[in-house]
Amino acid sequence: MKTIISWNVNGLRAVHRKGNIEQVLHMKPDILCIQETKSLPEQLPAELKDPDGYHSYFHFPTQKKGYSGVAIYSREKPLKVSRDMGIEQFDQEGRLIMAEYKDFTLINTYFPNGGGAPERLRYKLDFYDYFLEFINKLHKKHPNIIFCGDVNVAHKPIDLARPKENETHVGFLPIERAWMDKLISNRWIDIFRHFYPNLANAYTYWDMKTFARERNVGWRIDYFFTSPEMLGKIKSIEILDNILGSDHCPIKLTLK
Repeated sequence: MKTIISWNVNGLRAVHRKGNIEQVLHMKPDILCIQETKSLPEQLPAELKDPDGYHSYFHFPTQKKGYSGVAIYSREKPLKVSRDMGIEQFDQEGRLIMAEYKDFTLINTYFPNGGGAPERLRYKLDFYDYFLEFINKLHKKHPNIIFCGDVNVAHKPIDLARPKENETHVGFLPIERAWMDKLISNRWIDIFRHFYPNLANAYTYWDMKTFARERNVGWRIDYFFTSPEMLGKIKSIEILDNILGSDHCPIKLTLK
């Protein structure tokens, strides 16, 4: 049985200082996928660069410090690790890292937020489109695919506490949700909704400024998706909302 945990830590050094990354590593996942590391390799202490018992792999932005970044900690050494989709404007922000194993290919992604200037929403939508093209192409060679991370969109009204109030807000815009529809129509499976089609009040992100977590006024924007071929190998999925330290909580996938 293999476990994979995905977590947007909103700063890897910050969750380390609070002791929360150690809390997750103490659970001994086979693979830990991290988004929003917000640090360069030389800024990380040894215990984050090379946690005991894990092979570690990072992708950092080339243009901006203290921004974005993804990492994979893996007990088993992957057959291959890659960090690019092949388009410089996307690859330079350090948003994707991919590890190939004997039984599946794992993609860890931190999707753009899309807030702020209008060109950032355009960038997000372009990233979405290219990512779908990328995984569809990859799927032809590697049927067993898992991708995880902060997708930065709540798909359906059930996926956020206040859908009506957020219809015009980035993260729940019709155009973003339409891309999620397209992703699913391309046979990619939202594992949480596969297991829990009607479960409400299940969120992975809460606004910290408004203390939304205490009131569970949240959004489900962190996901595990798989290809259809991989679905039969999934045992369970869990939102670990008892783990603090970030404005997101980890999600855990267990394979059979």
